[in-house]
Amino acid sequence: MLMPKRVKRRKQHRGTMKGRATRGNKITYGQYGLVALEPGWITSNQIEAARVAMTRYVRRGGKVWIKIFPDKPVTAKPAETRMGKGKGSPEYWVAVVKPDRVMFEMAGITEKVAREALRLAAHKLPIKCKFAKREGAEALYEKYKNVTSAEPVEEITEVEEEDVNEVEEKGGEE
Repeated sequence: MLMPKRVKRRKQHRGTMKGRATRGNKITYGQYGLVALEPGWITSNQIEAARVAMTRYVRRGGKVWIKIFPDKPVTAKPAETRMGKGKGSPEYWVAVVKPDRVMFEMAGITEKVAREALRLAAHKLPIKCKFAKREGAEALYEKYKNVTSAEPVEEITEVEEEDVNEVEEKGGEE
């Protein structure tokens, strides 16, 4: 679950969400992105659920960037508590998202796979979203198409060849 390591003040005002996003409204890292169409609060649990949905669908292929971070604490008072006696304690963290904000980016996969993965992620979020594509996305595909969470394939095959040679040498000695 995403949350800040430490904050200057524990509690914040609710604030307003008018206007459009002026920062974070371009796809900067990947080929494809998920763009917000309406304002809202995205909780850390929702961000994590969307991330898991995307990575499961692409089976750990390509690369995913999360471009929003939940840095706003939301407080709540316990159930059946009378009015007054101060503000409640922080319960969870949210990221404030305005329209046109790019929330997630992906690279190293085909457009068809990215479209479906981001559609699944959008179903985990409480706001309307759309799929966006970066100009010149094909060049980035070549850069990130072999990126996975495991070791590169070339290194694994080299190790296997060395192990085979060692086994053959030991077998000949016996």
